[in-house]
Amino acid sequence: MISLLRRSLTARTVFATVTLSAIALAALGGFLSFSLANNFFQNRLSQVLSETERAVSSVQGTVAAASLADETALQTLINSVVPSLEVAGVSGARQVALLRSPGQPQLQLFQSPISQDLDLATIPAELRDGVRASDGVLTYTSVALVRNGQVVPGITVGAPITLPLAGNFELYLVFDLAPEQQALATVQNALATGGIVLLVVISLVSYLVTRTIVKPVEKAASVAESLSEGQLDVRLAEKGTDVMAVLARSFNKMANSLQQQIQQLDSLSRMQRRFVSDVSHELRTPMTTIKLAGEVIFGNREKLDPALSRSAELMQNQIQRFEELLADLLEISRYDAGAVTPDLELNDLNAVVGAAIASIEPLATSKQTEIQVRLPSGNVEAEFDAKRIERLLRNLLSNAVEHGEGNPIVVEVGSNAQAVAVSVTDSGVGMTKQQLERIFDRFWRADPARQRSVGGTGLGLAISKEDAILHRGWLQVWSKPNRGSSFRLTLPISANTVIANSPLPLPPRTMEG
Repeated sequence: MISLLRRSLTARTVFATVTLSAIALAALGGFLSFSLANNFFQNRLSQVLSETERAVSSVQGTVAAASLADETALQTLINSVVPSLEVAGVSGARQVALLRSPGQPQLQLFQSPISQDLDLATIPAELRDGVRASDGVLTYTSVALVRNGQVVPGITVGAPITLPLAGNFELYLVFDLAPEQQALATVQNALATGGIVLLVVISLVSYLVTRTIVKPVEKAASVAESLSEGQLDVRLAEKGTDVMAVLARSFNKMANSLQQQIQQLDSLSRMQRRFVSDVSHELRTPMTTIKLAGEVIFGNREKLDPALSRSAELMQNQIQRFEELLADLLEISRYDAGAVTPDLELNDLNAVVGAAIASIEPLATSKQTEIQVRLPSGNVEAEFDAKRIERLLRNLLSNAVEHGEGNPIVVEVGSNAQAVAVSVTDSGVGMTKQQLERIFDRFWRADPARQRSVGGTGLGLAISKEDAILHRGWLQVWSKPNRGSSFRLTLPISANTVIANSPLPLPPRTMEG
């Protein structure tokens, strides 16, 4: 900003005009607001003091004119006079309190009347001391009142009163200044709105004065922004022979070149996706034939010599792996084409987790790996595609067993008001930061030379990530070398729910520290 102001006279002119105008308007508005607030307060204060003086005279005169024989008569008279000074209402209310001065004899029957909703904190001790020392002069102070949960200004006015049979008392009237505050707020809002409108007008005038210089630059910035958002067909108008015309021609040449390259890359990407999809479909027919022939040979391997029998087993394993690869290729091509829609139903995540663990149990047993499950009591229900989520969890569990080095695997389920989650944590080899950055890439493996018991196509985690995104959920990973890895799947409770946070921590509690 400072560099721009140093380089551009137009920028300095507009900035200085708007800034000085804003300072002047703020100073003028502050002065007017203060003056109006003071006038409102002084006018209301005069009314308050006048009303209090009349109220004190009325109470004192009524008590003096009455014939009071005992405390009961005095109590009856005070209960009829003092409450009549109250003014009820949503705004502009007036409350009253008659308080006994310290050091006066305590009567057995006489009770000082106080307005029902009056907070005695609005009658501070300093004010009471001033009233007792005022020698009959009205004493007041500004206070804060609570009305309908909001704090509004008020004034408490007090005066000493002497009651027959009871001694010295203090009469306090608490006035609500909410109407004055509302009127002041209305005026202040009008001043603020007028100031903003005036500032906008000044800004527009300043802009119109300099627009002949600024407009070409703004047009170039707008076109550049449109290009960055993918609107590759926008161009600058080429008019004249000045510097802006040269800039427009150079910019348009650059945009044409960029558009051609992006279109070529997009065409190659579509061709690649179409190729993968077509090849996957075309391979299914010969794959079916090979699979049937392989199953026949594999079923009769006991009749073959040992070398051919071993070859039949290897061929059967590779056929299964090839079939899985074809299925994954078809699935990823459907995601690329945007042709996948989830079958959302209300399901129990605990049950889906249990099914996934049951299907992976033979592999875990062969690896001598214990799977520890931590499930909350009761059902953990959410809307999701049970088949896809079970497949996702099987893939996470399979990876955990393969890379867990035989250590226990912890599966934990959690839920909150917005989402459900499941984490799969192993204590195996873990991954480096560079490996984590590529963990969801297609056909990528952390250790290509590592032997896997279940083959693997290199697409499992990529498809799992797509499944999580399809459900508008998260699939996140935490890992440290030689400490293990943890994958956390978070799904919304319903399709329309937006996830704010996951019910389970990442890294998990077992990995903290």
